[in-house]
Amino acid sequence: MKILVVEDSVRLRRALGEGFRRSGFVFDMAEDGEQGSSYAHAFEYDVIILDIMLPKLDGLSLLKRLREDRNRAQVLILSAKDGVGDRVRGLELGADDYLVKPFAFEELVARIKSLVRRRHALKKSEIDLGQLTIDTARRQAVRCGEEVPLTPAEYNLLEHLVLRRGRIVPKSQLRDWLSDSCSEAASNVIEVLVSNIRKKVGSTGQNSVIRTKRGFGYYVE
Repeated sequence: MKILVVEDSVRLRRALGEGFRRSGFVFDMAEDGEQGSSYAHAFEYDVIILDIMLPKLDGLSLLKRLREDRNRAQVLILSAKDGVGDRVRGLELGADDYLVKPFAFEELVARIKSLVRRRHALKKSEIDLGQLTIDTARRQAVRCGEEVPLTPAEYNLLEHLVLRRGRIVPKSQLRDWLSDSCSEAASNVIEVLVSNIRKKVGSTGQNSVIRTKRGFGYYVE
């Protein structure tokens, strides 16, 4: 999954970044509403974490703009405002969840995973692909009852394709998904990751869990 955090507190951005990095998530950070709007317009995100009290463009105005632009990302409002009216206003404008500060990081992660499942219409965290199962809650792949030792980047790529199974995903989109706005993935990183995943899950050739559509990209049946 890929996450955008729009938060003006340097301390909170740093804490969230450290936590997301440990969890293996790909994320971008924006310090004000206008920067958050630019990121949301330029990149695709599964979840946008949005503070309400932001400089330049407040969170609710940004939320309204996102929904008017038909942005499909799940939006979680993260705010110190804990009044019923604040929560109702946020949800009515199109937020998918509302979490009040202070909060437990573990709860935030659980809500993010739940929102990702909702976006992709998953009723449970496990996705069965024959002998291979992808567990989006534990962020792991299991083959024949044993966990496949995937790196965070390998898991992110596999999950991205599995959540969009049946659709061909261009290599350029996969590169964008695996890198944040301040870095750029190497040109051959996707080929290397796909090769590693195929070897680790023991599927190659016509039986490969990840298929190649030459000239177009990759897909999962």
